[in-house]
Amino acid sequence: MENTEVQIETAEVIQVQPKIDSLGRSYATGKRKNSIARVWVSAGTGKIVVNSKESIKYFTRPVLHMVINQPLVLTNNSSSIDIMITVSGGGMSGQAGAVRHGISKALTLFDPNLRPSLKSEGYLTRDARIVERKKYGRAKARRGYQFSKR
Repeated sequence: MENTEVQIETAEVIQVQPKIDSLGRSYATGKRKNSIARVWVSAGTGKIVVNSKESIKYFTRPVLHMVINQPLVLTNNSSSIDIMITVSGGGMSGQAGAVRHGISKALTLFDPNLRPSLKSEGYLTRDARIVERKKYGRAKARRGYQFSKR
């Protein structure tokens, strides 16, 4: 048998480049239930604007405000990034989830080094749970009509 030399090429580490437009912003879309959030992330002072309002005035419940700030707190960017958001559809909880998803995706495009921490917390995964449809012969999706013996 002949001795054949096998050349093993070393894998080069591919550096992911940030995707930033001419205005210095990164764009991403977040979704949750029936809500869709369009998110623009840029360097700034930590201002978050949702549908032309401050985020505190748009998401009045503290829990919802905490949800949209989770990716920023995790990556320590709450005071160094400005975020502009337009969100539509669904209710307030779904909109907050869509905003969190969009912010997380936009942050990974703005700074690819943040991806592992956001991915490990599950912020980049689209939550696919939606409302089950109503079936015929039922009061709701699964609940039957009340049974009366007499």
